[in-house]
Amino acid sequence: MASTLIQVFYETVARYPRPDLFMRKIEGRWEPLSTERVVSDVESLGLALRELGVARGDRVGLLSENRYEWPLTDLAVLGLGAVTVPIYPTLTAEQCRFILDNAECGVVVVSGNMQLQKLHAVAGYLKALRTVIYMDPVPEPGPTDRDLRALLKRGAELRAADSGAYRQLAEQVKPDDLATIIYTSGTTGEPKGAMLSHWNIVFDVESCLKRVELKPSDRALSFLPLCHIFERMAGLYALLHQGMSIAYAQSIDTVALDAVDVHPTIINGVPRFYEKVYARVMENAGKEPPIKRAIFHWGLEQGRRRARAHFERRSLAPHHALAAAIADRLVGAKVRERVGGRLRYCISGGAPLAPKVIEFFFAVGIPVLEGYGLTETSPVICLNPPGKEKPGSVGPPIEGVEVRLGDEDEILTRGPHIMSGYFHNEPATQQALRGGWFHTGDVGRFDDEGYLFITDRLKDLLVTSGGKKVAPQPIEARLKISKWISEAVLLGDRRPYVVALLVPNLANLQAEARARGWAFTSQQDLIARSEVRALYQAEVDRANQGLAPFETIKHFALLDRELSAEAGELTPTLKVRRRIVSERFSDMIQNLYSGPPARHS
Repeated sequence: MASTLIQVFYETVARYPRPDLFMRKIEGRWEPLSTERVVSDVESLGLALRELGVARGDRVGLLSENRYEWPLTDLAVLGLGAVTVPIYPTLTAEQCRFILDNAECGVVVVSGNMQLQKLHAVAGYLKALRTVIYMDPVPEPGPTDRDLRALLKRGAELRAADSGAYRQLAEQVKPDDLATIIYTSGTTGEPKGAMLSHWNIVFDVESCLKRVELKPSDRALSFLPLCHIFERMAGLYALLHQGMSIAYAQSIDTVALDAVDVHPTIINGVPRFYEKVYARVMENAGKEPPIKRAIFHWGLEQGRRRARAHFERRSLAPHHALAAAIADRLVGAKVRERVGGRLRYCISGGAPLAPKVIEFFFAVGIPVLEGYGLTETSPVICLNPPGKEKPGSVGPPIEGVEVRLGDEDEILTRGPHIMSGYFHNEPATQQALRGGWFHTGDVGRFDDEGYLFITDRLKDLLVTSGGKKVAPQPIEARLKISKWISEAVLLGDRRPYVVALLVPNLANLQAEARARGWAFTSQQDLIARSEVRALYQAEVDRANQGLAPFETIKHFALLDRELSAEAGELTPTLKVRRRIVSERFSDMIQNLYSGPPARHS
């Protein structure tokens, strides 16, 4: 049994030879890449990198969008016993500089000219940097820059001269060898480089596969960033382990179109992706003629009844089962066709997913399995078992993983999935790994069946000036279900009450304004209209229903633009940096506290 990631790769290509291990769209057509081609490319690139001086333990930066060359580079590096340092392509030059300098990367592989220019801008600050390799042609390469295609050609020559050279190196890689350093974006402070070994990740892959069945007949559509451990483990290594085919979406915006082409059976996504799909389907249904709209809502309600029965582990009454079957043909099947028609299930991670959204996907016949983990845990800690899902829960711990609750109900975990520490950051390592347990910083609870429920981030808990603790994420999730709201940020720490900053879904809002004849000349004009304020007040009132008085949102403000990772307001995984947002919009927030509390006080 494989105990290193490169062994996983070699065992897969031997056991499951196929013509389409990877797929990519080039010049309007999908190109399949066979196991034979991939082995040749991995070994050739590995030998070329060795000739460039990449040796065991060296760190190699990887700054690229999702594409075939990403796993190719990753596997080539891992087989040398070297260490991959993935970097989000959305990061600024200065952010890239910090990571590459901290990791002491001698070689960096980039996708194209935009990423190359970032490195040229900071190269003078990178003492260890020797060579930059670019995947796509660039107009003005530097004297030490190299073309990946030329390296593949050179590596093929080396491979022809000694066909077993690379594999001999790969066989020397040990389970405890460092495989990757992944820099966690965090919500405050400088990134920290989590060190994960081959066995950390292989263990996590195998434990997850004991809970979720993947088969060689499956195909995944990959669109989440591979530089994030969730997609890298669940969207690359786990799929390779089972001999699946992996198709790379052209971009996040083309997922639906690409799905129609490649007919995936598995998709990994984050809550923001599922929330947008839900909102778009509901919005499109609202534009249908009255009869079609009525059929859609009737069908969706039948599907929801079936979903609720599934979650409660009970059978439907015969007449409800018949109605659900009819509804599935009229509604569910049509929704599934828009994503290729073959989805067996989707997996969600990265943040809590609203139960209402999960119920919607089950209602249309697309099961969503929610899991939980962190970069430092390789990443999966818990995962809902297929057929026994619980909306709102991330499931029981996977096999071999221990979880318990510590002070303030903080989630603690230990097992073979835990990182060895943060690279060149002993204080942070000692803070995270205490008493033999990794401290996640998340707050949770278990039910009587051992399912874990994440209630909030320990650092995100808002403690009002009256001493009341408010978990913002569940309330934010309620708000983001709305077709009118793209993002919501609750605030109120050390304040008398809770307020919210809301980012409107401007496309939907503008369409509604035109339909209702609300005149506006700018986005600022639009969000200032009393009718718009009333619309969003209704959404806040809905979210406030059922909350304790101290949890309710007393005032809100509408932003006239999206929050962005480029502005530092979101992490690369699209989590809100609450502290940065508080600083950026401090005047607006102060105005929310300038008067008495509004309704629900």
